[in-house]
Amino acid sequence: MKAWIEAFRLRTLPLSLSCIAMGGFLAAAQHRFEGILFFLCCLTTVFLQILSNLANDYGDTVHGADHPERKGPLRMVQSGAISINQMRYAIFVFICLCIVSGISLLYISFGWDLRSILFFLILGLLSILAAVAYTVGKKPYGYIGLGDLSVFIFFGLIGVIGSQYLFTKSFSWSQLLPALSCGFFSVAVLNINNIRDIESDRSAGKFSIPVRIGRQKAIRYHWFLLVAGLACAIAFTLINLSSMTQFLFLLGSPLFLINGKKVAKLPSEKLDPMLKQMALSTLLFVVLFGLGTLI
Repeated sequence: MKAWIEAFRLRTLPLSLSCIAMGGFLAAAQHRFEGILFFLCCLTTVFLQILSNLANDYGDTVHGADHPERKGPLRMVQSGAISINQMRYAIFVFICLCIVSGISLLYISFGWDLRSILFFLILGLLSILAAVAYTVGKKPYGYIGLGDLSVFIFFGLIGVIGSQYLFTKSFSWSQLLPALSCGFFSVAVLNINNIRDIESDRSAGKFSIPVRIGRQKAIRYHWFLLVAGLACAIAFTLINLSSMTQFLFLLGSPLFLINGKKVAKLPSEKLDPMLKQMALSTLLFVVLFGLGTLI
């Protein structure tokens, strides 16, 4: 059980829940929030995140990115704590859980509106495919540097806009801005992971963005992600300004400054805590942003 809990990587869940929370806050601001929908959104997202983590554990071991010299935490398949066949079975189980939870969510949201269900079902299946294909298969897209784009789309645009639409059945172009904030911050978490693993990824033929551009440029890229995330939130607030409490999220901005400075200074083997710090900072940002909008 301990090995499976490690493989689930529970510390990544706050980040995946951040985009759902943002969507929920946007819906609540329109007085369209529903508890059961929010619960099912969270449940489906948790299943997707765990699926992604299990597939990553499996795929990186098969492709050689996880090995004893790697600087990050020990992975369960690579260490032998979980066999390859056991991990394949677990991946299948979580794919099924994602489908069951996702279909339940769509039925509660849309009823028998088959056109809306079909559209979101396709998005859900693409999310499952993205979670698995990141490191699994003959040509995993994470190995050619497309992981950042995938995280930006699914943890930002689709996660936020899609979840708020399930509540409101409506969309405003300004809502893209908080969605972009979540996307930029989520990519920043992945970027820390990839900076930490530059050497092991390079030796395994995994060409993430930090591998392609080098550590120093990857640090500048990290600062861009942090600044862009805050800038999008500020722009949304200015567009929809009705009270200064809407800038409450700025109270969490020093955490992003701390993260950027430590990512720039710490050696690769000491970057792992910054992953958790960035994920929790993103969740705090979303909570403060939402509270500021609702107060």
